[in-house]
Amino acid sequence: MYRKKPLFPINGRAYHACSTRCVPTIACCFPMTAIPVKESPTLLDILLLGGAQILVWGGSFFLLSVLADPIGQDTGWPRQWVLGALSLGILVSGLLSPWLGRALARWGGRGLLGASGIIVAAGLLVLAASHHLAVYVLAWVIIGAGMACGLYDALFAALGSLYGVRARRAISHITLISGLCTTLVWPVMAAMVSQFGWRTACVLYAALLLVSVVPMYRRALPAHRAVTAATTTAGQGGHGLDRGVYWLMSASFTVAAVLMTAMMVQLISLLQARGATLGEAIGLAALLGPAQVGARIVFMAMKTMHPIWPALASVVLTLLGLVLLTVAPAYAAIALLMYGAGNGMRAIVRGTLPLALCDARDYAAVMGRLARPALIGQAATPLVGGLCLQYLGASPTFWVLCVLAGVNVMLTVWLWRRLAAAD
Repeated sequence: MYRKKPLFPINGRAYHACSTRCVPTIACCFPMTAIPVKESPTLLDILLLGGAQILVWGGSFFLLSVLADPIGQDTGWPRQWVLGALSLGILVSGLLSPWLGRALARWGGRGLLGASGIIVAAGLLVLAASHHLAVYVLAWVIIGAGMACGLYDALFAALGSLYGVRARRAISHITLISGLCTTLVWPVMAAMVSQFGWRTACVLYAALLLVSVVPMYRRALPAHRAVTAATTTAGQGGHGLDRGVYWLMSASFTVAAVLMTAMMVQLISLLQARGATLGEAIGLAALLGPAQVGARIVFMAMKTMHPIWPALASVVLTLLGLVLLTVAPAYAAIALLMYGAGNGMRAIVRGTLPLALCDARDYAAVMGRLARPALIGQAATPLVGGLCLQYLGASPTFWVLCVLAGVNVMLTVWLWRRLAAAD
């Protein structure tokens, strides 16, 4: 028998994973030697993984922030189709995520994560060659498949499967590094577009992905050793997670992803609609990056704190920031710093909270299942957000975001109370 270890204290009580009413953790459900875990990633490993994430995010999710206008001006395609293709790519990523989670659990993450660079590069080459809208849309289908293989959810799943609870430190450091993605990639991509045009910029970026991503992952991640998935019992959902815990966490992550996407896509337009000039709007939006990095540094200092507490802090800061931005636009800088801090914690919590609540042998499959609704929500957000801004205006759109943020606070509090009651 292995000794039960407390997962985290809530209301003065220790919450154990071995209770029949709660969820299992690797600390008490099976011996640590049963998991393919080495000590932890080295500093070089973390730097390489963070760098690979910057490259893949920059060539996929954040690409159209720089290329949308040049593509529209060159081709004459409607802007909604240019941006809508990204939504299609995110949808493809969401549909593939559960299958990829199972594949990661069976074969490991090194090969699939490395393949993400090749797939996104292939999509960029098709994008560069697209002179018809159908080919352009096909390019984003390919890029979406690469996003499913290579963004946070896939990497977190691979790290959790390899390192168990030790992955928390690596996840925190990697998100800190990759938080600099837009700061590094956008200026470089903009310079290439200005110098060579958007098509050549896509080819050059594809070449960078082809020569760098596979070697980075092969050096940073060890070979995977397959393990048997834990047994799911009655009343459990999401591969060993308590059913209620799984659905609350899934709902919360989906709402948070929708809020993040809405702010990323619509923030500058919303600020301009509230009276800010373009320069002022860009300057205010630039505060999000430092706020996210600062919050992640704080999170890294909370080494022994269970991720449910940063999850609560994340949703509360997001709500306060959005409400302040809505009711007091003069304090937009403070509001965006609060929102940015909440969003910065969200990225880490998305990886560390499931890791604390599920069997590490099931972590990759759980992450794949959790990713699908969040990514589908993200895929719909640009269209729905644009319609809200067009037909309702800036202030009502901000209030819609505030309501969603309030719902997420309630979901997270409900999750916390359910975990507390499970002891």
